[in-house]
Amino acid sequence: MAFKPNYNFQKAERNRAKALKKQEKLEKRKAARGDEPEAGAETSSDAGTEASADAGAETNADAGADKATGDA
Repeated sequence: MAFKPNYNFQKAERNRAKALKKQEKLEKRKAARGDEPEAGAETSSDAGTEASADAGAETNADAGADKATGDA
């Protein structure tokens, strides 16, 4: 006997392949309906909002660090 079967790994691989196939099928259906341009527009606007929020958080963190060094 060469290898002991790993049933959990085999099941995980089957589930991964199934999910990938399902995702591809869904994307193909969306492309056929013409929903792709709207989905791209939503993600780009969301990305801009997140980027500006992150920039503000970095500025506030830097300001706090400057105050801490000034007090010392």
